[in-house]
Amino acid sequence: MDFTFDNNIPIYIQLLDYLKIYLISGVFKAGDKLPSVRDFATTFKVNPNTMQKALTELEDMNLIYTERTNGKYVTNDAKLIESLKDEYAITLAKSYFQGMKRIGLGKADSIKYLEGIDE
Repeated sequence: MDFTFDNNIPIYIQLLDYLKIYLISGVFKAGDKLPSVRDFATTFKVNPNTMQKALTELEDMNLIYTERTNGKYVTNDAKLIESLKDEYAITLAKSYFQGMKRIGLGKADSIKYLEGIDE
């Protein structure tokens, strides 16, 4: 998998966003053991220190935890993951409606466009 990073945003922030999406989309499920920092760094083609910084942020958010000598795991708190998913969905929806507003479309018309899209 090839990851593209934006040079205007710190890489660890972008990694954090990728990892959050993996958590809320179910790529990594509650209680799953995560790959090692080195394996993650290799996958994302980043420095292990940068990867560690992103994982530390996730840990600070209580989305993952570390078991000494056993590695890192996804939280078992399904409500926390669902809350993060709700926040992310709202952010995406707001961005969509703001974009539609910029081209002169209100919420009702914007919803019509959404309803007309085939998945």
